Amino acid sequence: MNRYVFAVCAIVCNVAMAQSSVTVYGVADAGIVAESGGPAGSVTKMVGGVEGGSRLGFRGTEDLGRGVAAIFALEMGINLDTGTSAQGGVLFGRQAFVGLSSPAGALTLGRQYTPLFLSLSAVDPFQAFSTAGSAANLMSNAGIRMNNTIKYASAPVNGFNGELAYGLGEVPGSSRVGRQLGAALGYVRGPLSLRLGYANVNSIPVGPAPMTTGKTTMLGGVYDFRVVKLSLGVASNKGTVNVNTRIDPNPAAKSRDTILGVTLPVGAGNIRASAVFKHDRSPTDRNARQLGAAYNYFISKRTDVYIAYARIHNDVLAGATGFYTVGNATEAGSGNKAFNLGMRHSF
Repeated sequence: MNRYVFAVCAIVCNVAMAQSSVTVYGVADAGIVAESGGPAGSVTKMVGGVEGGSRLGFRGTEDLGRGVAAIFALEMGINLDTGTSAQGGVLFGRQAFVGLSSPAGALTLGRQYTPLFLSLSAVDPFQAFSTAGSAANLMSNAGIRMNNTIKYASAPVNGFNGELAYGLGEVPGSSRVGRQLGAALGYVRGPLSLRLGYANVNSIPVGPAPMTTGKTTMLGGVYDFRVVKLSLGVASNKGTVNVNTRIDPNPAAKSRDTILGVTLPVGAGNIRASAVFKHDRSPTDRNARQLGAAYNYFISKRTDVYIAYARIHNDVLAGATGFYTVGNATEAGSGNKAFNLGMRHSF
């Protein structure tokens, strides 16, 4: 009996020691989503991860001395409505990396967020992938994450910070096929923050299809007046780019995007609203405009309830090439209108 007690105590002590450098965290989010205006008709459903994808993660650090530390993160996505994986069976599909941090910045290796996605998230009141109204319904995000990535993020210097990312394509015989490049430059001074993001993504061809290339450059800024926060962003796209959780349905060679956003604190929550415009610069003229609004009420520091609505006006009919849909943090959506009502808890 004493042996079992000793073994349990040893396990508990080891776990306690591990907790000093390893953190377990996550998000549990689920909501009701009502979509309409699509070619398949209206649908009402429960979705896991409407405002923020539900997840379970582990991150840690080990002090190596002289300001240098080993760091890692392993983060899996979870469909809270069904309990299944949110990244198609990939175990740690949200993030999986290891690296070193120092006073000069961090160098990490693995699956990581693209600099363009982080730049769009900083400008969008809906944080690029959130409830209905997300700018990612119309604007390129470079696929959100990059596999096989070498990434360097600098420490802030006089308000400036930067990121460089290179994703290896790992296709035999070519260093270009499947390759991804990303970069960002940020500036923060008082209530003003600016962000410049860039992405260059080469596809991996399927069958006889040729390799395609997509490029996006985005410049955005946020100014916090304390009583209200205003944001503005413009982006230029060329080639095949990612919109929402899929390849842009519009095959235009060139397009330009604009976002105007506002965040207004109200009581124990805030109102978020934005207008997003896609201008097709090719002869097809498949333009689109989105208006979205949401309200979050914080029951506590870690728990909030939310309500959101957005509508996209497409210049093409439902189901046609270039028809954009209103999605959420985990789904692309099925129609040009969507209503969300849900709850999120972070731990």
